[in-house]
Amino acid sequence: MTTFRSKDNKVELTSPSPPAINPMVPKIYRVKRTHKETHDTFTLDLEPAQNKEPFIFVPGQFNMLYAFGTGECAISISGNPEEPDKLQHTTRIVGTVTTALSRLRPGDTMGIRGPFGSCWPLQVAEGNDVVLVAGGIGLAPLRPAIYHILTNRQKYGKVVLLFGTRTPEDIPFHRELKAWKSRLDMEVLVTVDRAQAGWQGNVGVVTHLIRRAPFDRLNTTAIMCGPEVMMQFTIAELLKRGVSPESIYISMERNMKCAVGFCGHCQLGPTFICKDGPVFRYDKMKFWFEQREF
Repeated sequence: MTTFRSKDNKVELTSPSPPAINPMVPKIYRVKRTHKETHDTFTLDLEPAQNKEPFIFVPGQFNMLYAFGTGECAISISGNPEEPDKLQHTTRIVGTVTTALSRLRPGDTMGIRGPFGSCWPLQVAEGNDVVLVAGGIGLAPLRPAIYHILTNRQKYGKVVLLFGTRTPEDIPFHRELKAWKSRLDMEVLVTVDRAQAGWQGNVGVVTHLIRRAPFDRLNTTAIMCGPEVMMQFTIAELLKRGVSPESIYISMERNMKCAVGFCGHCQLGPTFICKDGPVFRYDKMKFWFEQREF
């Protein structure tokens, strides 16, 4: 195991040690099931094509998914870490690789490299309220964290999920959201930018939900994933509520190409998002969020 510690020696992020095999060589996986989440988002259930070894990962990590004859891309793991026999990835169709992946059917094969990257601070959050904020496809990287928290529910205080997307048609994971909303030990608030006929929920950006969210500002760990502009305004609202910068964690899923810090595509100053992240404590990224774009 690899453990990351802060200056005050508090454990922040813990992730499995890198695999002993060459991290640049993909393993062959077979598609067990495909599920269409929205018009442009899908989930793949995968299993090893040969050795049925469990896939061990921690919430927040990602894999490199390889489509034969096309290329590969970095996709966060979206499944349950308590079910290592089932590997899941949820992604949106945005380019040639994800288009190729969306065309896979049960029985087809693909390559997997990973897991890579840091993880959500679920050990640090124990004993605290947990606020999870997601925008659009950003709910997928948070899904393993939700599974872990609910499996170990007694270790956490209040649990609040705030999720925003463009329209009701863009909401993924309908079954899970319905199940989470029905729980008495979890608060789930969903909002859309633009309502449609029949929508009876919240309308507006996800940051508006923070003002209503029930949590103890002095004992809260906030984790979030989504567009950087969404995270920027979400952080501002959390700071207004009194949450400390050291208690806010973000996933910086930029243009990761190699996953091991070789290619430099995801470099941000001295930081390689793929190797040093993608999960960071906000105060470590504060400088970049404060820079103006021209």
